[in-house]
Amino acid sequence: DVTEIEERETQAKQEEQVIKEQELSNLLHEKRYLKALGLAISLDRPHTVLTVVRAILKETDGRKHLEETIVRLRKDQKEAVLGFLVTWNTNSRNCHEAQAVVEILLRHEAPDSLLQYSGIKSAVESLLPYT
Repeated sequence: DVTEIEERETQAKQEEQVIKEQELSNLLHEKRYLKALGLAISLDRPHTVLTVVRAILKETDGRKHLEETIVRLRKDQKEAVLGFLVTWNTNSRNCHEAQAVVEILLRHEAPDSLLQYSGIKSAVESLLPYT
């Protein structure tokens, strides 16, 4: 009978999720946005990533801080953010944040490196009608 083992594994995953959620909340409270953004991306939480982007933009010199934060992300994290912002851009409440991140990516990434991103073609096709 593996039911007990599966229940323990499920409980351990839930506990780990709660710990990560608390850590994310603490990072946001401490204004450690780069770590918060990385954690939200690793948890695959588009809305939480959007919340972090909004928090950065509310700061003094928010655009500059957002730019510094996005530039420091790894390529795989930038790809994830690109996928998230395609969805954000379709909603008028979130489009300004999406456009800010798109602008940063376009200004700091060479066209050749952008073409290496997975899903870039579909992302651009999805962004064009709303941009």
